[in-house]
Amino acid sequence: GAALGILGPNGAGKTTMLNLIAGEISAASGQVLFRGADITVEPAPERCRRGIGRTYQIPRPFVGMTVFENVLVGATYGRGPEWRDQDAEETCHEVLQQTGLLERADTLAGNLGLLDRKRLELARALATRPSLLLLDEIAGGLTDPEVRALLEVIAEIRSRRITIIWIEHIVHALISVVDRILAINFGVKLAEGLPQEVLASREFQEIYLGVS
Repeated sequence: GAALGILGPNGAGKTTMLNLIAGEISAASGQVLFRGADITVEPAPERCRRGIGRTYQIPRPFVGMTVFENVLVGATYGRGPEWRDQDAEETCHEVLQQTGLLERADTLAGNLGLLDRKRLELARALATRPSLLLLDEIAGGLTDPEVRALLEVIAEIRSRRITIIWIEHIVHALISVVDRILAINFGVKLAEGLPQEVLASREFQEIYLGVS
């Protein structure tokens, strides 16, 4: 149920880190441990079924399918065995309600605006029933009112005790949700701790803000 924010300049390795956790790229060394299990060599589909869901910075819907059909893919193929007895269509209805997309269920994904595409990214990930949700700049490109609307959805997700790791350049949005922040640069940890402590740290301000 915790929420960890990730900050760092472009090229710091933030998305690479999410890709390593989700299994989209292989680790050259070290281990990836999840809920007590070594998943370092497991492929991305198996990690998804273990409970790792993710969104992408640039939404990746199946544009020729409806919103409902997009979410149904996650609910059908992305869930672990403990969820397989629950009806997939019931899951879709629940997450579409949760993300504010229920009224757009029959809309082609390719016809959605940016905010609804971001919501669909969330809905598809949530349909896999994750215990860990990886968010990659989910608020990027949105207007301030759209960011506020998305934050309400993320707050509701947190209320369900889903753990979140969130990369975001919109700092005020990030710190309104997360418990802790990890600042990195070129894959190296600069600072970690409470949001205001990290933002005020010399290491973070030098790299991220260019303040000497």
